[in-house]
Amino acid sequence: MNLKTRSWHPDLPICSPVAYIGGMQRSLLARAAGTVVALAATAACATPTDTPAPTSSPVSQSPPAGQATAPGVSPGGVTTAVDAPAESTEDDYFQACLAAKTWMDQQGGDPRSQIEPYLKTLQTQPTAGPATFGTPWPDLSPGRQAAVIVAVEAAADALCG
Repeated sequence: MNLKTRSWHPDLPICSPVAYIGGMQRSLLARAAGTVVALAATAACATPTDTPAPTSSPVSQSPPAGQATAPGVSPGGVTTAVDAPAESTEDDYFQACLAAKTWMDQQGGDPRSQIEPYLKTLQTQPTAGPATFGTPWPDLSPGRQAAVIVAVEAAADALCG
């Protein structure tokens, strides 16, 4: 009887259980190695390499020497980020975004440069409107403040919908 043999182990016939198990081990090892490579490539691609352009206001003042600003607060004292997930309805988001876009269009210039000045007006005025979901800024929960900031940034990028 002349059985074909495996090239990686010429003494074992193709139908040998040892050859079959050895092939399975190699196959599983190759799949595991492929999975590790794929995960490493995905992790490398998922790491952001671009940093967003800093926003600043020409009228903002730097804090006094030796005094650091809190994370999410600009040197001018404007809250530009909140450590909370954004909480708003779709309608609230659209209204806030539209109000911000209208304000930015009236100011002219680069809308991205208008983010901080607009947030400053929202945070310093005691009145409420669609931009702050009908609630003054200090009375908004952190999640609602985050939603306002998201809507303002979307307005600057013309993404109101």
